[in-house]
Amino acid sequence: MSTGTAGTSADAIAGERRQLINVAYRLLGSLAEAEDAVQEAYARWYALPRHRQEEILSPGAWLTTVTGRVCLDLLGSARARRERYVGAWLPEPLPESPQASLPESLRGRAGRDHGHDADPADQVVMDESVTMAFLVVLESMTPAERVAFVLHDVFRYPFAEIAGVLGRTPAACKQLAASARRRVGAARAPVTAAGQAGVVRNVKQAWEAKDIAALVDLLDPAAVMTADGGGMAGTVLHPVEGAERIARYMVAIAGRAPGLELLEQQVNGVPGLVARQAGVVVVVAAFDVADGRVSRIWAVRNPEKLRLWARDA
Repeated sequence: MSTGTAGTSADAIAGERRQLINVAYRLLGSLAEAEDAVQEAYARWYALPRHRQEEILSPGAWLTTVTGRVCLDLLGSARARRERYVGAWLPEPLPESPQASLPESLRGRAGRDHGHDADPADQVVMDESVTMAFLVVLESMTPAERVAFVLHDVFRYPFAEIAGVLGRTPAACKQLAASARRRVGAARAPVTAAGQAGVVRNVKQAWEAKDIAALVDLLDPAAVMTADGGGMAGTVLHPVEGAERIARYMVAIAGRAPGLELLEQQVNGVPGLVARQAGVVVVVAAFDVADGRVSRIWAVRNPEKLRLWARDA
């Protein structure tokens, strides 16, 4: 990614950070790791001699290439790290969306500016690409597939530029993105935020009432709940399957946590639930809804993944 408009001012370089974090979070599923990857890219930029910086026509493209390569390396080592992880690993949940979770100075349009007005359809893809359901699908891809798919289908980078990140031909990158697209293609269209909000609200009320029957009615019979405690918070190590088993587990949790407060909040841009105890966020739950019932629940309890939520506690 070495073509584009010239400009190496400090402001221009710093202005790329928001875009890079948006890319890196989707690639890694962790804002903490995304920030580290972007910091590494900036460190490499500032380590370049001044004359080398001036030779680079598009610093933003250069930084994206380096960030993508850093993320690719991290994804390549993720399997070994996940094998050491206690229980299931879930992406780090964000309040509202990545845009809302970033400091004000880093916010802005998430899509890539190609010199023309943003396509509303592109923004829809951008919004959907950060939901927990979408991030979990990304986890099923190979590192190369994930990079090719996210950069092309979400951020609209051409395959000729993606080839510079992956060290492969544009044709090979196109095949990788197509393979990744097939994994996503099986997923149905997401429920509208308003439709999901109503279901999540009903789940909250039934959970607070410890009403197993009501919860079972709100859950798909084949629903699956996955929890992430990371060995730092007690939770089930394997997914809980089936509406009744999930309902009984949720009620049991409520029974063991007196004073648990449930709040309806946006989780990665869609309606979810946040559980607080003594003012501390202890669980962030994301949902997938199909045909008016909850089909998937992702409950994050690892406190290291809840640091952003402490700001609102």
